[in-house]
Amino acid sequence: MQLSTSSYYAYLKSRLKKKEVEDLEQAVVSAFWRHKRRYGTRRLVSEMYDEGYIVGRKKISIILKKNGLKAIQPKSFVPKTTQTHPHLRRSPNLLIDRDKSIQCNEVWVGDITYLPLQQGLWVYLATWLDTYSHHIVGWEIMDHLGEQLVIEAFEKAVTKRQPPRGLIVHSDGGSQYAGQNFRKRLGNYGFRQSMTRKNNHYDNAFAESLFSRLKAELLEGGLFLDIIEARIECFDYIDCYYNPIRKHSSIGNKSPLQFEKECG
Repeated sequence: MQLSTSSYYAYLKSRLKKKEVEDLEQAVVSAFWRHKRRYGTRRLVSEMYDEGYIVGRKKISIILKKNGLKAIQPKSFVPKTTQTHPHLRRSPNLLIDRDKSIQCNEVWVGDITYLPLQQGLWVYLATWLDTYSHHIVGWEIMDHLGEQLVIEAFEKAVTKRQPPRGLIVHSDGGSQYAGQNFRKRLGNYGFRQSMTRKNNHYDNAFAESLFSRLKAELLEGGLFLDIIEARIECFDYIDCYYNPIRKHSSIGNKSPLQFEKECG
């Protein structure tokens, strides 16, 4: 063919490089849809590394743009107004000047958010999050905002995790958390209650950030048919995706369960 040996090998190298580029693009697109548009460039870089590709965010961004793909983005955090009972004592904030917990089951944070249903109705999701690993340790959905909502979610978390005495249980100052029944349970378990300072919702930033991401990735501005569908979809997102699979940059781009397992 009248080609030099060096030209032949350069040709083979170019073909191999082209195939590697095509394989990378396919892997990125596949991962993007596998995570249902929930991963941006930072987490996709980590995902590609797990699959054996060393690639930067700029290259990932180019691939996404080429394929017309854009990750879901949560709305900016806007603190919601918490309704407090004037006769219920507010617990002190035990997390001031404390960045994060240093081990599992040291600090749990709780909050409640609204989930929209068809026909203008609402249900309410209560969660408890371990700040060490971002693991959602307990959750419950009900059609009311009563104290029982947070109690049911909390009891599920306690049964699942069996935390030691001294656990800090942090929330806003809502009447559900300041209620007699909930506080009695905390006392019986030997847990310490912590609450956000009055009119300072950023004291519960862990929970607020969770709901901002959860509602963006789970709802995408849509509605649930009824409370049954809301429970099914939340189970699928929380227990089947968020806890075991979804990477978090603050814990080394690992999922909550993976982080806990590797850190003992």
